[in-house]
Amino acid sequence: MGILNSILRVATWWNGQTLNTQFYTWRKGVKVGEDEDGNAFFETRDGKRRWVIFQGEAEASRVSPEWHGWLHRTYQEPPTKAPLKRKAWEKPHQENLTGTALAYAPPGSIRAGDPAPRSDYEAWSPE
Repeated sequence: MGILNSILRVATWWNGQTLNTQFYTWRKGVKVGEDEDGNAFFETRDGKRRWVIFQGEAEASRVSPEWHGWLHRTYQEPPTKAPLKRKAWEKPHQENLTGTALAYAPPGSIRAGDPAPRSDYEAWSPE
């Protein structure tokens, strides 16, 4: 399994960090922290660049709002040093589930399972 993971890292960017990113992180990166999903956040020693190394698939919606704000310089301090104050009505962060089996399926959708028989109209048929 180790050889397959190495080949995937060389050939694809969506299966974790690439070799170039790993080398750049080793050479210039300083780890700032991790989120609850295991994603690791880094910046250069001079603080000019910031990046994330995903645990698993590289999907941007897996970055929580507080870390997203730090990555895009909305917040200067990372959530490990200055956590955001949460409101009582806020829900926990959830990644975008579009295109997955867990995506929302509205009532009447063919993905929602066996729909109930319709009784509010009669289908047209030619004479």
